Amino acid sequence: MNNTDSLYERRKKSIPNALGIFNPSSIQSAKGAIIIDADGRELIDFAGGIGVNNAGHGVPEIIEAIQKQAEKFIHASFNVSVYEQYMDLTEKLCELLPHGEATKAMLTLSGAESVENAIKIARAVTGKAGIICYDGSFHGRTMMAMTLTSNVKYKEGAGPYAPEVYRLEYPYYKPSMSSRMTQDEFDDLMIMKLHKTFSSTVSITQTAAIIMELVQGEGGFTVASKKYVQYLRKFCTENNILLIFDEVQSGFGRTGAWAAYEHFDVTPDLSTWAKSMGGGMPIGAVIGKQEIMDAIKPGLIGGTYLGGPLSCVASLASINYMQKNNINAAGAKVGKMVHDKFTELQRLYPDKITDVRGLGAMLAIEFTNPTTRFPDGVSAKAIVDKCLAKGLIVITSGTYGNCIRILSPLFIEDEVLAKGLSILEETIKEVLI
Repeated sequence: MNNTDSLYERRKKSIPNALGIFNPSSIQSAKGAIIIDADGRELIDFAGGIGVNNAGHGVPEIIEAIQKQAEKFIHASFNVSVYEQYMDLTEKLCELLPHGEATKAMLTLSGAESVENAIKIARAVTGKAGIICYDGSFHGRTMMAMTLTSNVKYKEGAGPYAPEVYRLEYPYYKPSMSSRMTQDEFDDLMIMKLHKTFSSTVSITQTAAIIMELVQGEGGFTVASKKYVQYLRKFCTENNILLIFDEVQSGFGRTGAWAAYEHFDVTPDLSTWAKSMGGGMPIGAVIGKQEIMDAIKPGLIGGTYLGGPLSCVASLASINYMQKNNINAAGAKVGKMVHDKFTELQRLYPDKITDVRGLGAMLAIEFTNPTTRFPDGVSAKAIVDKCLAKGLIVITSGTYGNCIRILSPLFIEDEVLAKGLSILEETIKEVLI
């Protein structure tokens, strides 16, 4: 038994089985896009800690910032003793991701906590309770976030769920639809369904917010229709409904922009962040228009560990590093290389690879069983396992686990990215024969 297998045997003794295993790999050290596992093997990282390591592993500036801060103080609680590290970060976020004329931000510990607070803010400010979310969404595993999450495997048996949550069909136009309707016709249909929801399901006067991932993470990297999103912005403004974009997985260069919403020419009222915001440290944020953030009653938001100083300095160091090295250009470059490879594979197996989708470097490839026409999660899982044996870490996504998604560090060397894509290509060909 090797060291990695021993760790998984040890894992069984003290850790609940329900804590999922997305890839059966291990790690003892990492640098850039390379992980060294418990057996000393080099692994190319195409998972990025589930979208956390956009800047890569072992960035010296981040490590140094954490070390220097740890020597000063590790914890105080911002509600008790104000410290500049928190404000250094919030000021940077407001500068980088402005929401209208004036912007404010609060810090959290995670993406799910950001979502929880955004919903709480929306309800408190509007005085309304209804929340609209979408099929295929993933917003986290805490109570409200879990309720908003679409896939039942993340919440089965954990109800009752939070009340006043309503779900719409996600406005993703799949190329295979083109034989039945055009993109414009599809967009008009989705807009009609939006209006129907407010006449047959929940009243506009009772709806506080609509929350959407512009690129769905766990849902399989589906991308929302631009026309629909732009209409949604207008609709929300006219009806006193707050528009919330969940950018937890799509932010900080992953789509070739700081925010996915930049591709849509739309600014939300509130947005939620985490993952690559922290450079590996646990931190998130809710960013919003000043008039909304200032309309909350004192005491409604906050927490003991929110915006911890170690996480704040790591986040700021990571953002500055990404900005200095042009993370958005890196995301666009990685995205082109991955997209070219994926479309090449789709041309080879058009009946088995039924979609290549995403935005920037947030890309996925979808597998379908050509006989049954059902999603092919079996092949996707086989690809994950075989890739690991060859030195590549990849993970699945999609409601049926039938997509392989790419979340590699964005500052990955060209030769490392090419090698990883070569392993993935070889493995897909082996599995799909």
